[in-house]
Amino acid sequence: MSAVTYVLAAGVFLMGTTEFIVAGILPEIAADLGISVASTGLMITVFAVGMIVGTPVMTIATLKLQRRLTLTLALLVFAIGHVIVAVSSNFPVILAARFLTALATGAFWAVAAVVAAKAAGPAASKALGIVLGGGMLANALGVPLGAFAGQAIGWRGPFWGLAMLALLAAALILRLVAKDSTAGPIPSVRAELASLKDVRVWLVLAGCAIVCGSSLAAYSFISPLLTENTGLPAVSVPLILVAYGIGALVGSLLGGRLGTTHQYPLLFTSAAATFLVLVLLALFSHQPAATIILITLLGLFGMSTNPVLIGKAVGYAEHAPTLASALSTSSFNVGTAIGSWIAGYALESALGTTGPVVVGAAIAALYFIPLGILFAKDRRS
Repeated sequence: MSAVTYVLAAGVFLMGTTEFIVAGILPEIAADLGISVASTGLMITVFAVGMIVGTPVMTIATLKLQRRLTLTLALLVFAIGHVIVAVSSNFPVILAARFLTALATGAFWAVAAVVAAKAAGPAASKALGIVLGGGMLANALGVPLGAFAGQAIGWRGPFWGLAMLALLAAALILRLVAKDSTAGPIPSVRAELASLKDVRVWLVLAGCAIVCGSSLAAYSFISPLLTENTGLPAVSVPLILVAYGIGALVGSLLGGRLGTTHQYPLLFTSAAATFLVLVLLALFSHQPAATIILITLLGLFGMSTNPVLIGKAVGYAEHAPTLASALSTSSFNVGTAIGSWIAGYALESALGTTGPVVVGAAIAALYFIPLGILFAKDRRS
């Protein structure tokens, strides 16, 4: 793997941290702004919606730009969005800033995946595992550290920290990522759209949405589950987020490696395991030891398929992969938005804090539909 792969992984680390840092400090934000925990969860939902809309739109808008310039500008906008959140007490303004940050994040994720895949050649799946591993490391390190900082110095502190780190990352990207080659076909919106004619791309996108919708419906409201259902103190939440993040990091790296040669065994095994883990979590979330183990396994199995899915989308759209990569990122966030939105309602239903986990299990059961059709089509072709 080239140094570029690890630079991109560092950028994705920041993006992954900001998307889910809210999950670790929901009660603190809600108390400071004087709103409910369920309403505060809109900071996750709005971010996901911003990535759904922004990823393909920003990809098309920046198609003619040098990819390293797109990555740099995305990090600068990312920093601005975090400063706005850090200084504002107006919840609609905060949501607007989260949306702006999501636009930048979506553009970065889509372009980073293409740059990493092209730089790695035949080892694209492994490279994508490392780059996406930056997002998983965010769950293992960035989100828990943000939760610790949010509890210690106030929830605004982590947003200031992310803004400063984004500026540093922008400078590194601009210096280390090479300029695009002038050889080869000129980027074309028509070619990008034509690459989406393969129905297999859309089956992969459906899988992307279901994967994230299932796992993140539960993860978005993990803090109230742990403090109310499991009976753990709030100070332990960041530590359990570390366990989830370690599982997600290992899952992403293993998925990237195994996905090179064992794609469908990995996809089907992870799909079945994710469904089973969510069902067990709904049943045993009152038992601390079982809950911690199951949350770790949710990270491991729930995130192991992401490098394979993105790699397949980029592979099916080989001659114009940028939009396919962007739509993969969008689809992950379609799942996140829908999953967290429904989970928010479930949280306030009779199911209480178990509700989001039940929603996640129901979504996970749908994964076998696009996966089975995709497997059949690939066998025929």
